[in-house]
Amino acid sequence: MKKKLHILFLCGWYPSSVLPQNGDFIMRHAEAVSRKHRVSVLHIISKPGVSKTEIEMIKEGDLATYIAYIPPSFNPIIKLIRFWNAYKNILKKIGSFDLVHLNKLYPFGGFALHLKKIKQLPYIISEHWTGYHLKAQKSLPWAERVLSKIITKNASFICPVSTDLKNSMLKSGLKGSYEIIPNVVDTHLFKPAKKTTKKFTITHISNLQDQHKNISGMLRVAKQLESSIPSFQWNFIGGKKDPYNRLIEELNFKKNTIHFMDQLSHKKIPKQLTESDVFVLFSNYENLPCVILEAFACGIPVISTDVGGIQEFFPNDFGFLIEKNNENQLVEKILEIHHNPITKSNSMHKYANTNFSSEKICESFSELYLKALN
Repeated sequence: MKKKLHILFLCGWYPSSVLPQNGDFIMRHAEAVSRKHRVSVLHIISKPGVSKTEIEMIKEGDLATYIAYIPPSFNPIIKLIRFWNAYKNILKKIGSFDLVHLNKLYPFGGFALHLKKIKQLPYIISEHWTGYHLKAQKSLPWAERVLSKIITKNASFICPVSTDLKNSMLKSGLKGSYEIIPNVVDTHLFKPAKKTTKKFTITHISNLQDQHKNISGMLRVAKQLESSIPSFQWNFIGGKKDPYNRLIEELNFKKNTIHFMDQLSHKKIPKQLTESDVFVLFSNYENLPCVILEAFACGIPVISTDVGGIQEFFPNDFGFLIEKNNENQLVEKILEIHHNPITKSNSMHKYANTNFSSEKICESFSELYLKALN
């Protein structure tokens, strides 16, 4: 596709000064699309301490990001008016565009519907929300259920990151034309490198929320491993140690290192992965976590629970899928990798490059943009 389009990325989630990591996978989709097209990102978020709406604009190459910070309000009417005014102000700054790419269908899908009705602009939806797996649709507010159905019905395409998420959305009554487009990996940044440490290293990267990522389960597994692996380090990256201090004290680690690191910039993650022998994700639910794909791109084997859409993009010989909450299975598979390391870094990187690179994801979206416009 030769024609360069101007795409409006309407984003319910996006990294900002309020939530720096929120929706960083959406930002990476926007960066991928901007390789071929002009992209303008529109995001609005309440920010404590601002007395009037402030609009921040950042431009890098063909990617322009507009974030409106609005004064917080508990009054839903006032909040709605502030969001609406910020939306209109950003649209004026952006000018004309060819197509809308909505990220997370509710609530910003209301804006996508408005643009379709007023300007006859088609829109596609990228969806990442794990909530479709968790919530019976009945527990969502009535207005959200009704509006979500109207938003999906009017979309040219709905692009969940996995078939599993598509099925959860269909169960919620969200009908439409579905095309699976996975998360993106910067395969120029995430690539194999020689490990410099001798110590057996296990790494986990997430927001470290126990209910979702089962950190306490991994800590108990680390304690079990003490009797089998004489020296290892387990890195927990992306949050604070504090919620787990009591459990760590109870487990009373004698010789191995449990290392907690706060959030790291995206550019520092490859170094953490390539210094690892295995990446572990022990989640209770997921869609398609970027970090598994990034581990593959770095040539690092993965042990993950078989939840959400993970198994759809998980070649058999790149690691192991285990049952949710099965700590004994996790111990067993870590020991298996400790005794018989998986060394397939080149084929792992090649797989990531073929399926999740910026070029590949940009091409997939470009095809849908063209179809939506025609």
